[in-house]
Amino acid sequence: MKFQIIVLAAFLAFSSLGVTATENLGDFFKSGHTNNWAVLVDTSRFWFNYRHVANVLSIYRSVKRLGIPDSQIILMVADDMACNPRNPRPATVFNNANQNINVYGEDVEVDYRGYEVTVENFIRVLTGRLPPSTPHSKRLLSDERSNILVYMTGHGGDGFLKFQDAEEVSNVELADAFEQMWQKQRYHEIFFMIDTCQAESMFQKFYSPNILAVASSKVGQDSLSHHVDPALGVYVIDRYTFYALEFLENVRPGSKKTMANFFTVCPERQCISTVSTRTDLFPRDVSQTLLTDFFGSVRNVELLTETISLEKINRSEVVRKETCSKESCSEGREKSKLSYPDQIPPVLM
Repeated sequence: MKFQIIVLAAFLAFSSLGVTATENLGDFFKSGHTNNWAVLVDTSRFWFNYRHVANVLSIYRSVKRLGIPDSQIILMVADDMACNPRNPRPATVFNNANQNINVYGEDVEVDYRGYEVTVENFIRVLTGRLPPSTPHSKRLLSDERSNILVYMTGHGGDGFLKFQDAEEVSNVELADAFEQMWQKQRYHEIFFMIDTCQAESMFQKFYSPNILAVASSKVGQDSLSHHVDPALGVYVIDRYTFYALEFLENVRPGSKKTMANFFTVCPERQCISTVSTRTDLFPRDVSQTLLTDFFGSVRNVELLTETISLEKINRSEVVRKETCSKESCSEGREKSKLSYPDQIPPVLM
């Protein structure tokens, strides 16, 4: 007996993109990736660094809206501003003085919080060298077909980014971590985005293929905050992230906006710093690379119209063939069936 199975898989945004069955689907699969991940890191503690938490939560909100699920987002937040006793509106984090959007939201899933946000844990997440007891929710379970967005924000300098004012990750350590990822087939492409002072220095040592990078400031420049919320008494967002978020808010799944468009979101007159990019390690033309290749999770799948016939397989027969021979299998064993074990051992009854 044979089962007739019709395999019909459609691209999620087929109708919105206007793709028909008669069109050439070659362009449909040019990105080469099959899944998306995001590693979002805030490295700063203390109330006066409120804006860094708002930065990372703003990007978190955007990538979730564009389709990357929490199961494929690693969110590292060094301080809990929502529950800080100085917060006049507990359980909220805002990125605008008008307090229109609570970026903390009701369904935020922080994977690494407070003192868990360390250089060691960050590098271990990237390279996959975590203790066996680490739950899946804290692991970057990417593969050779994964596009990964790595966003970092905090206080930095020439060649380093501080973690909680106690330690720092250098640009060499970060470059070596990405090389380990490449050697271990943990990514297809990486988009590295960093908002900190002298941010350009953090990608200058990269040497692994398929990495695209953008930084909020050049070496020797500060990356400035945008505006103060008088009710909170602190700056609520940095300039580069503010304008990047403004751009992302107008992006929808299936958008044709490209990485080249994204690189122009914050000119020097607005950022008061020079946004720097690095494209030499990235093989594709950024003007042809969709923004949703990194910030979204749009699936490209092949459409099959033919029928595939699969033979019926009896699992119990396969198990017997693999686990016993004519000499070793008894008649009783051949007739045995799978059953649930007793919840209470008979010896206790």
